[in-house]
Amino acid sequence: MVKKIIVLGATASILTGCFQANTAQSPLPSTYPISQQQKMQAAHHWNVLAEHEAKLIAGSVGNKMPLHISGGDASQVFYQGYANLLTSQLVQNGATVLTTPHGAANVSFDVNVVKHKDKDSVRAPVGTWSLLTAGVAVTAHAIDKWTTPAKLLIPAAVGADITSGNWVKDSNVEVIITTTVTQQNRILHSSSNIYYINGGDASHYAPSVTSTKSVTLTDQE
Repeated sequence: MVKKIIVLGATASILTGCFQANTAQSPLPSTYPISQQQKMQAAHHWNVLAEHEAKLIAGSVGNKMPLHISGGDASQVFYQGYANLLTSQLVQNGATVLTTPHGAANVSFDVNVVKHKDKDSVRAPVGTWSLLTAGVAVTAHAIDKWTTPAKLLIPAAVGADITSGNWVKDSNVEVIITTTVTQQNRILHSSSNIYYINGGDASHYAPSVTSTKSVTLTDQE
């Protein structure tokens, strides 16, 4: 028995020398620190973006340089709305916006829609499970102490009123909006913003897809 233990110990020592416990055949997946990304789901949010970009453009190129807004797909709902909102915000910030491109720097924006087909689950914020546990405890206590079942809805209603505005449904669709100011092939300003959007709103940002139908032609009459 002792001999077997000695043999096993020697074998383990040899294997330990050949392999290390902290090795792997491929990189191990890891997570990013918790961060937040806003969800764009109203025309008001387009105006918030336009206001933000107008201030950045004013800081980058100043108010003395004339600007002309162009570029993009005019058939997109977002393009039509954002172009008008950005024009208004630029004017309100003191910029000179021309209706023709002659003698003006060009303001354009590109939109990229990203659809994730295999997105992993998103970790709940810290404290979520503790809050849910506390809610269960409060409800259980109420069941023991309250005689009217309808009264059980009061804590739930109060909690819903307080937190309902913070509920945001997860989305597999994102949009990248890049606003650029150029003059004579020189980039004077460039800013990119990333948002979640509802899947059904992707058509507001993505170019329309023209469907085609294949037709087989023959020489028969």
